[in-house]
Amino acid sequence: MTSANLDRAKRYHEAIKRALLKEWDPIGVADVPEAQDEYDSYVPRVYRLLITRRPKHEIFDFLWTLETQHMGLTGDRQTTERFAERLLRIPQEIDEGTSA
Repeated sequence: MTSANLDRAKRYHEAIKRALLKEWDPIGVADVPEAQDEYDSYVPRVYRLLITRRPKHEIFDFLWTLETQHMGLTGDRQTTERFAERLLRIPQEIDEGTSA
């Protein structure tokens, strides 16, 4: 992998991590300093979904499974769908250099 590709992958990972913690955060740990890595294990899977251009429903399914089965939450389908759409904007943000 070239240096440019490694840099791009790192920017993806950082943007995904930030979005999961600050925008998704189903268990409400964004403001807990000790829990800033709570969702880090999900970043590689979301990254793969994004770089392989998987459709929104696959990203939603992954998030929904995490929320309702892995975390045992009730979940909010509309909120999760909106967040899946939000994740789909990350590639464009990275490519345009405007990562939110």
